[in-house]
Amino acid sequence: MVRLTLMFAFVAGLSTVQAANAKALPDFTDLVKKNGSAVVNISTVGEPRRSRNQPRNEDLEEFFRHFMPPNRPRGPVRPARSLGSGFIVSDDGYILTNNHVVDGAKEIIVRLNDRRELIAKLVGQDVRSDLAVLKVETDDKLPIVKIGRSQNLEVGEWVLAIGSPFGFDYSVTAGIVSAKGRSLPTAQNETYVPYIQTDVAINPGNSGGPLFNLDGEVVGINAQIYSNSGGFMGVSFAIPIDVAMEVAAQLKEGGRVSRGWLGVMIQEVNRDLAESFGLDRPHGALISRVMVDTPAERGGLKAGDIIVRFNGYSIERSGELPQHVGRVKAGTTVQIDLVREGEEIALTLAVGELGDLGEKRGSLAANESDVNRLGLRVSDLTDEDLTRLDIQGGALVEESSGAAEEAGIRTRDIIMRLNNRAVASSAGLEEIANGLTPGRQVPVLVLRNRNPVFLPLRVPD
Repeated sequence: MVRLTLMFAFVAGLSTVQAANAKALPDFTDLVKKNGSAVVNISTVGEPRRSRNQPRNEDLEEFFRHFMPPNRPRGPVRPARSLGSGFIVSDDGYILTNNHVVDGAKEIIVRLNDRRELIAKLVGQDVRSDLAVLKVETDDKLPIVKIGRSQNLEVGEWVLAIGSPFGFDYSVTAGIVSAKGRSLPTAQNETYVPYIQTDVAINPGNSGGPLFNLDGEVVGINAQIYSNSGGFMGVSFAIPIDVAMEVAAQLKEGGRVSRGWLGVMIQEVNRDLAESFGLDRPHGALISRVMVDTPAERGGLKAGDIIVRFNGYSIERSGELPQHVGRVKAGTTVQIDLVREGEEIALTLAVGELGDLGEKRGSLAANESDVNRLGLRVSDLTDEDLTRLDIQGGALVEESSGAAEEAGIRTRDIIMRLNNRAVASSAGLEEIANGLTPGRQVPVLVLRNRNPVFLPLRVPD
């Protein structure tokens, strides 16, 4: 009898705990009812392209070619169609979505919650933030979302996404904020968006859809996932709504986005580079190149400088710098705190406006030298090479072995600086190399595929 009573009490207690936990979990039903009608499905028609079900591997294609009749088509040619999401921000028909959802589209079709389909006009698009503004025309006032503040988000906070994954309209997924201010750099290390990381299930078709907080406010735009398979793996990223609305306002006003610009190329500071530059810990944005006739050059910035603070904002990671620079209005004077050859200094300069930079193409020629103590055999660049690459000097790596190879220096790299000294030629490199202290770790700046990169090199004994 006692045992039965105890078991009953345990079951009753368990039920109470379960009920309490159930009450603690959020209920999204009202949020979805109030906001679902302001979320739209977006499809596009673009330039014709081959069907994606054809082999992509060239060797595989060559294999199958032997079993196909001559001139047989590899697949049907059909208009390119993408599928994404968006949300209405004004009752007169303005819609926000991702740029990659509508980029290159000849026709943009917006399907509303009531299954009406409207042709949308592209008001403006911004590649760097992956945002686009659309406009549909209708006599009716459209339902709109409530815009929140992404800066008020807390890690661990519940968030919810509404979108069209794989074409399944108005699908709802939920999760929590995993992190804030994530940098997802491009090949040029340009990242102008401090992404919100969540574990909300996002899949193809969710792109451009809204991310809500529990108050039913849009706090982000679902944009990317981290995946090895192409599907959701627990890591997704959203553009903060604060950033999106700033971009959208500029696109509506002028069709383009104006951003601040310094004219530098940067990279992350790892532990070895921190040691090479005499830092007590890895932090800041390491300048690998200062472009000619830019605000950075006029302001006195140099390759090898490590920016640790910009306009009052601390820079812990390199990806944070473009975000802060990009939000500064062109012509604004700012203070930059940096570390140069182990000393902290402060500079002031006027920020420019970001534009597109063209590149010249060509080949390299050189006069070779012998392998030096660092394991390098280098050669001189021609005047034509210097002009084409828009550089003042350097030494072309013809062979890399020993300490140089261990540091990651490759053939066809161009060594621009060694131990914080500019390399003008192969002879200049030899002079600097011969004066290096054995066992010391020094920074090496190389130009690789037109991108400057710092590498830490341990001088051999």
